[in-house]
Amino acid sequence: METLAALEHERWSHWQRYMHSKCEPAADGSLTIPAELVARWAKQMTTDYGDLPKDQCESDREQVRRYLPVIDRFVFGDSDDDQRR
Repeated sequence: METLAALEHERWSHWQRYMHSKCEPAADGSLTIPAELVARWAKQMTTDYGDLPKDQCESDREQVRRYLPVIDRFVFGDSDDDQRR
């Protein structure tokens, strides 16, 4: 649980750093998301995975790859991953 929770926090932190880098800071400390990113992300979040463009699917796969070793160890133990695949 803790390993997955730490990975999730890392994933979320990475996303927040990305988001903050794309936003426009205001004098009061708030951030404004540019309209083109709002439109892009609104479309992505309402699109089923199977209907996403290949590059967006690959981006999701990249995130899952970070979790697979933990899940693999939980299911199969500590033996070498390559021997099972």
